[in-house]
Amino acid sequence: MTKNRGFELVSKYEGHSYLLPERATAHSAGYDLKSAETIEIQPNEIKLIPTGIKSYMRDNEVLFLMDRSSNPRKKGIVLINSVGVIDSDYYNSDNEGHMFVKLTNDSNEDKSLSLTAGQGMVQGIFFEFGRSEEHTSEL
Repeated sequence: MTKNRGFELVSKYEGHSYLLPERATAHSAGYDLKSAETIEIQPNEIKLIPTGIKSYMRDNEVLFLMDRSSNPRKKGIVLINSVGVIDSDYYNSDNEGHMFVKLTNDSNEDKSLSLTAGQGMVQGIFFEFGRSEEHTSEL
């Protein structure tokens, strides 16, 4: 059976099935990705947060990681690079394809913010893409 698209735990987090992304509703485009660990983020600090997961997809797809709309307003955290890009070949990368999320504490308050293990932080949305005629073959 060929796997088309989905998520798996990386070996460090085997047995932590609560980390596997889910869609909040039947019509949600995005899968909620969670923090694999409890992490404190100081004001204006940028932290790389482990998700505990990797993603597989077809060669003509990409997984975009996007901020949840409630993050800045309710939590004071922001996805630092606006959109994260996970290519299909990252699944087999040197770090086992483990996806991380770069967040900053943008709360305008002089206090740290806490993400608890299993707390949602960004959403992942799969997109199919095309290639230009000049780049249709493999590199």
